[in-house]
Amino acid sequence: MEPVHLATRAVHAGNGVDPATGAIRRPIVAANSYALPGDPSELDWSGTATRLYTRNGGANQGWLEDKLVALEDPSGVTPGGCAAVALASGVAALHAVFFTFLRTGDHVVSSDVTYVATHRLLTELLPQRWGVTATLVDSSDPDAVRAAIRPRTRLVHVETPANPTTRITDVDAVAAVAHEAGALLSVDATFATPVLQRPLERGADLVVHSLTKYVNGHGDAMGGAVLGRRELVERIRADAMVDAGGVISPFNAWLIARGAVTLPMRMRAHCAGAQQVAEYLETRPEVAYVAYPGLASHPQHELASRTLDGGYGGMLAFALDGPPERQNRFVAALRIITSAVSLGHDESLVVHVGAGSSGRAAHFPPEFRRLGHLRLSVGLEDPRDLVADLEQALARS
Repeated sequence: MEPVHLATRAVHAGNGVDPATGAIRRPIVAANSYALPGDPSELDWSGTATRLYTRNGGANQGWLEDKLVALEDPSGVTPGGCAAVALASGVAALHAVFFTFLRTGDHVVSSDVTYVATHRLLTELLPQRWGVTATLVDSSDPDAVRAAIRPRTRLVHVETPANPTTRITDVDAVAAVAHEAGALLSVDATFATPVLQRPLERGADLVVHSLTKYVNGHGDAMGGAVLGRRELVERIRADAMVDAGGVISPFNAWLIARGAVTLPMRMRAHCAGAQQVAEYLETRPEVAYVAYPGLASHPQHELASRTLDGGYGGMLAFALDGPPERQNRFVAALRIITSAVSLGHDESLVVHVGAGSSGRAAHFPPEFRRLGHLRLSVGLEDPRDLVADLEQALARS
């Protein structure tokens, strides 16, 4: 039977009975080498069809990829079949897309608000080292994306919801623009996860996840993945995984596959908690702004309601009225919420980012540029306890 519901797929996909022991859980296969056939003389030593060496693909990596495909393309809509390649980190996955599909002289159109490593890759490393140029635009405006297209545009890359502003991009509309220009569309959907949005169903060619975040969900492993049409993903596997070496470790693959089992139920809790926290913060006079797609005040609330399925995510950004010292006092006063980077953990995490701490801040909304922001990843604690923690910290800041 092929289960069609996401929660069932999260539990069963990629799992199976271990033939060696009869265990009903996939084991950690820590080997870096696999037994060769009797005549290995015709093997392609950079190939991935036969397990040879973990850099060419390991057992745990393969089982994790099976689970990711079941989550990202549950209806089998991807032309030619969906495939996944799991890599060492989310940034490794982003780099893998750029490394595989871009050449000197090529052009990229990208969201102007993205993860900091994406911004640096597109504005510094690719232009300086490979001669690849990028135009950064407000990807929530498909006309802005269309206006930025050039004859050498090979890739359109968007992040939705965007880090840290939570801006929403209409993937269907941008996919039409990209394909009209003969370009690929890649979507970083880390904030949404396959539970809330599956960009491949909306016309994207590739979807990128930092598995470190929600898919793992426990803050104890790093990984990344690219999913999409098999022909595209196999190019990434051959070039960026085997010969650039960005492979995921067996232990991390095992941890992430274990964490992914509970992803659907965790995302429901993250969304419900973030909605309550955002609504509370919006009522407080000390709070200058709150950016959360589930609020009617969010610029893309209506679009988020149409394109996100079952919730608005677990991420929000806000700031208190006042200087950086006030933001720091507030964070220091928190007792349940932890001051740390990353997101998607079981525990709630907050990080204070100053107004001028990154070159990408030039593209942030005016209130972000004026006050900086507090990026809050709402965890799995009872939202009432989180609201109480915020309330006592506001009183002390």
